[in-house]
Amino acid sequence: MDDQTRNVIIALVLSFAILFGFQFLQSRFAPPPKPQEQQQQQKAQGAAPGKGAGAPSAPTAAAAPLPRTAALAETPRVKIETPRVAGSINLIGARLDDLILRDYHETTDKDSPEIQLLSPNGTEQPYFADFGWAQPAGASVKLPDDKTQWTPSAQELTPQQPVDLTWENGQGLRFIVHFAIDDNYMFTVTQTVENSSDQPVSLAAFSRIARVGEPPGPTTYLLHEGPIAVLNGVLHDGGWWASPDRFNYADVKKAPLLDTSTGGWLGFTDKYWLTALIPPQQDTVNTAVRFNGEGHRDVFQADYTAPEQSIAPHAKSSTEGRLFAGAKEVHLLDSYERQGIPRFDRAIDFGLFYWITKPIFLTLDFFYNQIGNFGIAIMALTVLIKALFFPLANKSYRAMAKMKALQPEMQKLRERFGEDKARLNQETMALYKRVGANPMAGCLPIFIQIPVFFSLYKVLYVTIEMRHAPFFGWIHDLSAPDPTTFVNLFGLIPFTPPHITFLMVGAWPIMMGITQFLQQRLNPQAMDPVQAKMFMVLPVVFTYMLSQFAAGLVIYWTWNNLLSIAQQWLIMRRSAAAPATA
Repeated sequence: MDDQTRNVIIALVLSFAILFGFQFLQSRFAPPPKPQEQQQQQKAQGAAPGKGAGAPSAPTAAAAPLPRTAALAETPRVKIETPRVAGSINLIGARLDDLILRDYHETTDKDSPEIQLLSPNGTEQPYFADFGWAQPAGASVKLPDDKTQWTPSAQELTPQQPVDLTWENGQGLRFIVHFAIDDNYMFTVTQTVENSSDQPVSLAAFSRIARVGEPPGPTTYLLHEGPIAVLNGVLHDGGWWASPDRFNYADVKKAPLLDTSTGGWLGFTDKYWLTALIPPQQDTVNTAVRFNGEGHRDVFQADYTAPEQSIAPHAKSSTEGRLFAGAKEVHLLDSYERQGIPRFDRAIDFGLFYWITKPIFLTLDFFYNQIGNFGIAIMALTVLIKALFFPLANKSYRAMAKMKALQPEMQKLRERFGEDKARLNQETMALYKRVGANPMAGCLPIFIQIPVFFSLYKVLYVTIEMRHAPFFGWIHDLSAPDPTTFVNLFGLIPFTPPHITFLMVGAWPIMMGITQFLQQRLNPQAMDPVQAKMFMVLPVVFTYMLSQFAAGLVIYWTWNNLLSIAQQWLIMRRSAAAPATA
């Protein structure tokens, strides 16, 4: 290859390394967020849930947090029992503040604790949903609040048995909150007011999710965690590409997101979990995502208020909404989207290249359903990608075979015209034209691999289906780095080294480095000694860089290298191209 082509490849490789290297350093060495000073918030138009008459007060974390079991024991509750979730509804305030996801554990050990999604007031980080009514300013109707004790129609909520919570205000109004749940993570909540008095009453039902504090853990630009909403068809999240709709915890602290939306949804997203309020899609509601820093802990709140309704004497009015609280499973979110929740799959941060990232996941999932192992599914996907791009790759490798065969002639040209760069380039181009060689064709495999590699990285990083997915041997989680290290000969020596990035290079990254070195040896070698040394170092650089990436990604890269080596070796062996004479 000529110097220009080599420089293009070097630029591509270094850009690739900088992109992922920056993400790696930023996610591991960024300083923790500094405590925020108290901020005075500009309040929304109208009363916000938590401030209006009858609305529950803002949650706070106790100065000395209670254990979860102790906090749950303080109040009467209705048990939640489904195949996928367990928990309870607090009868004080009709608050859904206890939810455990039965299918997911904190570690790969099936005996490790199950994921606790929602937590009651008084614990370290309260996180809950509640429902209520607000009334016009100046009205004096007694409404239920966060201290109201409700009466349940049953002691257990199941997919087959909904539960009604009722309360009467002593003024002729009867309030009912009807809870139902499907077999997954969707609650349907119907708020009803029965007016047996002789006077009309105007009320507006609201729903909210409240969360105390930000979730622990490092932040990264490659994943959005925090407030999220789809309002009037527009996705509001915190992706770096989302400006001017940038929308994360820090942005909400500066100013609330206030809107009036017909349908849509809003809530909070973590890497794998989501809580979202889904109003009636035909209604126009007032929505808000806001911050309250008045207490000793930050409180984030997502809420919507339904249109105000006038309830005539001896009549009743009902408002139905939904609450999703669970795991962000791709097919499950897609099924809810088909039921009318717009862009619900965007709760999963597939990123800017959604159009390629999601199809890659769906293909992986198809192979997994046929094979039963996501690691083998990744290998099958690699074969499919190689097959799809075979004509381009074949042309590229044939060009590289020609370039390799031309190296003796190019060396002669360098010896003859080494001092005259212009003449050297002219003679080199003439040589390429004479034998029909295209030096830029060798760049195609890199251009093909980078977007696929990035999209697969995104799939492994954000989809819960990949979380704790095993391969074979020592790989128990394809979404985590290879846990072995060369320091103790990959576990053969009974010694656990300190967890230092430089030392944590596992077996799969080393195999990837070896395959990259072998593939590099099949390519035309750089004539310039400096470039040759640089290319010799690249497999080592990539080995260390990818050692901290998901094992599934390293398996993909290694298997892709092996397929490329086989294809390239066969092409070079069968190539009839002979070195041209100068």
